[in-house]
Amino acid sequence: MRAQRVWKVNGGASIGQLQSRLDDLNKRLGQLENQHPESWKLEELKSSALSLSREIDDIRCAEATAALSELLRK
Repeated sequence: MRAQRVWKVNGGASIGQLQSRLDDLNKRLGQLENQHPESWKLEELKSSALSLSREIDDIRCAEATAALSELLRK
């Protein structure tokens, strides 16, 4: 049996919504870095931003895989 990559995708959120949340996080990160460069909150926001980035990548990969599968079926 062949191994197959499985993507965990948040079906309720679109890439646009996730990208908007990521943009907001990045804006807050920039503000916090300027005001409090030593803040523990920076690491928490960076972690959240990375998580959102991964979720966006997972959705894009799942969409690309589905499109490629459809092309290969034809």
